[in-house]
Amino acid sequence: MTRGAGAPPSVERVFRRLTTTQLGADVVLGALWAVLNAGPAAAAGSVGAILVGVGMGAIVAIRRLSPPLALALAWVVAVGQVLAGTGPLPADLAVLPVLFACAAYGSRRTRWTAFASGIAGAALATAAIAFPTVLGVLAFGHATDWNLGGSSASFPRDVVVIGALFVFTATVFLLAWTAGVLFRTWRQSRANRAAALEAEREVAAEQERTRIARDMHDIVAHSLAVVVAQADGARYLRRKDPEAVDEALGTIAATARDALGDVRVLLAQLRHRQADGPQPTMGDLDRLVDQLRAAGLQVRREDSGTPLPLATGQQLAVYRIAQESLTNALRHADTGREVVLRLGWTPHGLDLVVMSALPAHAVPSTGAGHGIAGMTERALLVGGRLSARVEEAGFVVRAWMPATTPTAPEIPA
Repeated sequence: MTRGAGAPPSVERVFRRLTTTQLGADVVLGALWAVLNAGPAAAAGSVGAILVGVGMGAIVAIRRLSPPLALALAWVVAVGQVLAGTGPLPADLAVLPVLFACAAYGSRRTRWTAFASGIAGAALATAAIAFPTVLGVLAFGHATDWNLGGSSASFPRDVVVIGALFVFTATVFLLAWTAGVLFRTWRQSRANRAAALEAEREVAAEQERTRIARDMHDIVAHSLAVVVAQADGARYLRRKDPEAVDEALGTIAATARDALGDVRVLLAQLRHRQADGPQPTMGDLDRLVDQLRAAGLQVRREDSGTPLPLATGQQLAVYRIAQESLTNALRHADTGREVVLRLGWTPHGLDLVVMSALPAHAVPSTGAGHGIAGMTERALLVGGRLSARVEEAGFVVRAWMPATTPTAPEIPA
């Protein structure tokens, strides 16, 4: 059952949303309860029992739709039943699902009102069983004898019986209420687990989207920078050096073809949730340098030290950092001067340095864009670190990657 958008707040607090199936099942169950209890009463000609059966059936029908309203109606029926002297009936068992529903679905106020009602209802039910004639005097002024005992000698026994009856009735009522509280706790626990799993899935999906976006940025930015540089160079040289134009067009085609292959793999990841993507390693750095040189960037590679083993993720990070740094140099640095790509191996890992000369009167911003942020994130994810700033030599990117296995210390002779 759904509420209209203009429903007043008081209605929203009283009535709950139920599906059509839930509401239909409750109405059918309430009707069956009314028929099963009011039918025999009608055959016996007991008007009071008929009214109790119909009232309790209505309570069963609305117990989940409106727990506070069902609780209030249960009190009206119960008090009317006691005042009329009808006596306890099987239909009164409908109070148990009402207490359960109040504890399971009601608000905090409704829940604790139902708890108090369980105790007060047990007292009323005990009084209705033990002293029906006394209640008749209170209601109608008819003087009659007590239902239990008949003399002062039986008074202690009557007190014990009445006390045991109250404890039993209160226990039954409060067990129904406790079952509702446990059911409510179970529902909340299940909802919390579902929310936690959904949050974990969302975090994993966001991390995957971030990784794919980072790879896409590195691939597309590098490839487009090379293509633009080659296209500009070919445009200026088409009259002076036709062979250089052909070479530039070949570089453009090769670069675009490689980028297209990488982008297709990334798109396959998005479509099929595959784990593998384009993962160049340090062995591809020579090809990267050749691409940048063909695009017009003067790159000098310097290697020193003894290479150490790096994990696949670390090699990918080194390649992407070098790619992003050299691409930025092609786009923003003084391409008339050399860019230095230095790979310095130490006993503990790799120092990667990319130094490029700044154009005259140019001061790049290290806080804008996604390139430097992506390089920093890549380095941190594999246990390294990265810095990028303007120095006297120009714009310098420094990255450090730890080796996957520590080297054995040298033993002195």
